[in-house]
Amino acid sequence: MKVLVIGETCVDKFVYCKSTRLSPEAPVPVINPLHFTTNEGMAGNTLANVKAMFPEAIIAGIHQNQNITKTRYVEEKSNHMFFRLDEGDNFDDKFKWNIFTDTSIAQADIVIVSDYDKGFLSDLDLKEIAKKSSLSILDSKRKLTNDIINDFNFVKLNESEHKNNPTLNTDNIIVTLGKRGALYNGRVYESPNPQDTIDVSGAGDTFTAAFIVKFYQLQEENAAIKFANRKASEVVSQRGVVTPK
Repeated sequence: MKVLVIGETCVDKFVYCKSTRLSPEAPVPVINPLHFTTNEGMAGNTLANVKAMFPEAIIAGIHQNQNITKTRYVEEKSNHMFFRLDEGDNFDDKFKWNIFTDTSIAQADIVIVSDYDKGFLSDLDLKEIAKKSSLSILDSKRKLTNDIINDFNFVKLNESEHKNNPTLNTDNIIVTLGKRGALYNGRVYESPNPQDTIDVSGAGDTFTAAFIVKFYQLQEENAAIKFANRKASEVVSQRGVVTPK
């Protein structure tokens, strides 16, 4: 099973802090860092999820060269995020069509497009990737149109993203609903193990990776959505960006 992940990657850094007082200079908390964790984020997290759940897969990624870092400052005890610092968003790397990319897409059993709308992929790139892929899924943060998503086998959006794209009317859209599960073709698939949310970071990546690979294995949407719901519920009940077993 060959899986190709295309999209922007980043480093997700979580700095866990202690805060016991407000600053005398302004009404803001004074934070004292205690420890931190780092891992691959965005498309990198999607790739890591495939690797964690399906270690037998042959996995490759196409992404920008410049580094993006998302640093979250989080209160250790409550897991409350004070603020997030994003660095490296302004880059000029563009997805390049060449023999390598064409061959990689053509040879992949599954193509996952993890599009964070940072400028790496254009609307035309998305349409061409979908047309050249055997089995594809798009997880996108951009404003979408029917002609962009029409040739993808599946499109994963969360509730907010779906509401921001009211003109979409294709039948390939899966809408994740948090602990309520997922909506597909008018049916709500309830999560088999709804969890109180501790951290939603990366949960969409988990759902996307779990669904499309399980669909490839079973060729059955219902079972794949149920599997993806179960895996997403695992990661939201833990701190930071994590991958399921």
